[in-house]
Amino acid sequence: MRILHTADWHLGDRLGRIDRTDDLRKAVERVAVHCKEQHVDVLLVAGDLFSELARPDGLRETIRHWQEVFSEFLETGGTILTLTGNHDNENFCQTLCSAMSLASPTVGKPGETVPPGRLYLAADPTFIRLEDKMGGFPVQFVLMPYPTPHRFLKCETGLKYGSPEEKNNLLVSAWADALRDIRAHPKYDLKAPAVLGAHVHVHGSNIGPSLFRITTEEDVVIEGAELPEQFDYAALGHIHKPQWLGATHMRYSGSIERMDLGEQGDQKGVVLVEIGPDGRNGEPVVLPLPATPIYPVVVLEPSADIPRLKLEYPNANADLVNLQIRYTAGKDQLEDVLRDLDRIFPRWYARDWKETGALGPTLVSAATGGGKGFAETVRDYLGQELIQHDEAERDAIIKIADGLLKDME
Repeated sequence: MRILHTADWHLGDRLGRIDRTDDLRKAVERVAVHCKEQHVDVLLVAGDLFSELARPDGLRETIRHWQEVFSEFLETGGTILTLTGNHDNENFCQTLCSAMSLASPTVGKPGETVPPGRLYLAADPTFIRLEDKMGGFPVQFVLMPYPTPHRFLKCETGLKYGSPEEKNNLLVSAWADALRDIRAHPKYDLKAPAVLGAHVHVHGSNIGPSLFRITTEEDVVIEGAELPEQFDYAALGHIHKPQWLGATHMRYSGSIERMDLGEQGDQKGVVLVEIGPDGRNGEPVVLPLPATPIYPVVVLEPSADIPRLKLEYPNANADLVNLQIRYTAGKDQLEDVLRDLDRIFPRWYARDWKETGALGPTLVSAATGGGKGFAETVRDYLGQELIQHDEAERDAIIKIADGLLKDME
């Protein structure tokens, strides 16, 4: 059974003023191409299918796009297994699961072998089996959504906690208990091939510059040291930086696109793994996905920097850019600067500008009621304006100013 592992699609997302729909749909289409070219049996999406910023009409169009892109995959017997992440809207996903259950009310009981050729979404801890199309052997799939109170703390007492730390500790325990209960289920075969799909932060993972729209205090971190021994493959989502943990068959596939500036250096991809009747066949293989360039651009001297940027970035129409602009009033026309940069980087997602020629607060002291001398005023002004500069550079400029002031005397 050939399984393609991916995660963190965040469909319908935005970055600043830029709608990422087209970028993300192209990435999904590339995933579908990998499914066809690699003769994939199961596409496993380990959570965060949708963005919390997606509008209802956008979600409808996203599902319609899925139908177009994966119709051939499903019609030829492929199966899509998905689970909910921390950015997926719980109410929407639960409604979607309920609607799917109405369509197939006998499918999805714990440990049951489910039919191929359709999509399955797990909004709660789920245990199912799929039969290999060619070999006829079953593979067990354990699908573990991101641990939230509504998903994992079902009883009323479990929803009572006095602090975020206490809540996270309860969720860590509940996640471990749910996994333990599944592996203790009468239909779970400890000797049969088993694959885990989970959207969770495993201790020891490299999160890069930061987590994606969640703080480290809010996040739930599990230990997970036993997972490589319990499963033939662990398909993880939530951490956007691709990596393996402890063993090469326990992996974060990473997001399918660069979602913010913290991911500017990431090489995106999906992971292909093959499971046989006796377990994993060989090592997982990473298949690359092209990703949109994203980077900061700093403009310190518009008259010199803008002509240089035109030459350095002749094909930046699709790039995502964070602009930091400094200009001098009376020398630079801000409107012209912004217009020129907009032509070079039409997909800037954030920009900030600051006027660097302002004199700042008055140098006349109200307390003394008198003014400072010319030389003292100049020295104080330079000291204030150069406070963020390198000390050696600041001293050199002040030394030049002192020489000029001496000549004037």
